Amino acid sequence: MKESVMNISWSECLCFILLLLQLTTVSTLKRFEVLGPPDPVDAVVGEDVVLPCYLKPNISAVDLHIEWLRVHTEDPLVHLYQDHEDRNENQIPSYRGRTLLFPEQLKNGNVSLKLRNVQVSDNGEYKCLVESQEWYEDYSIHVYIKAVGTHPVISIEGYKEGGISLVCESKGWYPQPEVLWMDSEGHSLPAGHTETHRDSMDLFIVRRRVIVQETETNRFTCRVRQQQINEMKETKTNIPGEMFHRAHPWKVTFAVIFSLAAVCIIGCSVLIHHFVKLRKKRGQLKEEHGELQEQHVLKTWLKPKIDKSTSLSYAVDVTLDPDTAHPQLVLSENRKQVRRGDTKQDLPDKPERFKNRISVLGKEGFSSGRRYWEVQVGDKMDWDLGVARESINRKGKIQLSPNNGYWTIWLRNRKEYKALSDHPVLLHMSVKPQKVGVYVDYEEGQVSFYSVEDKSLIYIFTGYKFTEKLYPYFWPGAPNSAPLIISPVIDTD
Repeated sequence: MKESVMNISWSECLCFILLLLQLTTVSTLKRFEVLGPPDPVDAVVGEDVVLPCYLKPNISAVDLHIEWLRVHTEDPLVHLYQDHEDRNENQIPSYRGRTLLFPEQLKNGNVSLKLRNVQVSDNGEYKCLVESQEWYEDYSIHVYIKAVGTHPVISIEGYKEGGISLVCESKGWYPQPEVLWMDSEGHSLPAGHTETHRDSMDLFIVRRRVIVQETETNRFTCRVRQQQINEMKETKTNIPGEMFHRAHPWKVTFAVIFSLAAVCIIGCSVLIHHFVKLRKKRGQLKEEHGELQEQHVLKTWLKPKIDKSTSLSYAVDVTLDPDTAHPQLVLSENRKQVRRGDTKQDLPDKPERFKNRISVLGKEGFSSGRRYWEVQVGDKMDWDLGVARESINRKGKIQLSPNNGYWTIWLRNRKEYKALSDHPVLLHMSVKPQKVGVYVDYEEGQVSFYSVEDKSLIYIFTGYKFTEKLYPYFWPGAPNSAPLIISPVIDTD
């Protein structure tokens, strides 16, 4: 009897010990930690990002309740996993279709969230919350959104306060960057306030103007910098010296008068020297010869010069491409002239042909070097001239701007000249050009327009980065008006 009692007691004791061990183990397994990254997560607009979150110990989360929340928001639900499936009926609308867990990793305790196509509005603090029937815990993660914008584009707006007004613009930044103007030595220039706008993706567009005066180099830099994300982009531009002369008309007048005076003094000195030396021998005959010599000197020294670096040295033979011409355009037999007719011709709808805008491209494209050609515009009421990149839209609605692949100027109503930058610039022309020169420097990212008669610069697009072929672009204006004529570049020296 005693032996039986002892046996029962030891059996019961053993069972009790095993039960305690089991309960302790189960209790331990029901407790877990939720862990995440110690530092904020950086995310780039338009890309995907993973917000890391996992359990410790790495028990299975398949049967658990998982929530991803936005902190400090009225409707915080970003993603919900419950009863073995995603339940996102009450998800914040901006996250719909953009969030997912990793189902195959749940069994390993990985409850990370993948966020697709990151947006500016995703910036902020998130909470990863995991809950079982007996236990729950969470972890907070801060997400910093960033977007690196475009290289700044520099445009010339015109003359102001005795200098030249430049505007620098860059798009697609987050957070908002600062814009700096600097001279050739890297010193900051006093500039206007920075204009800021938001695009359709809520990214920053920044723009800042500066008025520059002539320097030894005429080289200026626009720098766009975002210190929080340690990003910077800059563009340099060189302003032709002749543009500054137009900013100070009195300087031009003074230079002309000074030049005339110098010519007269030198010419007179030469004449007097010859007159005194030969007066005794040739008398009146030499005096008459001296007058002719003076006229020759004046005529030679005052003759206007052509800047061959932008004309003869880089002149190209441009012809029109009939395969790109809108059906309403009429091209001459030698493909040097284009005008707009009354009706459309029956032409095949080739991929390269303009469908809506009544335009035509040059046949010869180029992807390096420098090119110059001249177009006779005469007294036309309206026209467009410039260059276009190969991938432009030729079928739909077209807005001429560098953003869309066009670097052009236009004339409207016989008197309104504009440079069609991303923000069109009104041009003030003292003399109406009869012939326009177009000069392209592919490597420098510049497109310049000149009035051929006096070789004055009309406008320059600068600070661009060309990456594909460029073609001459023409729009000849109203029906039955005079044609645009591609003229041969002639040495007028």
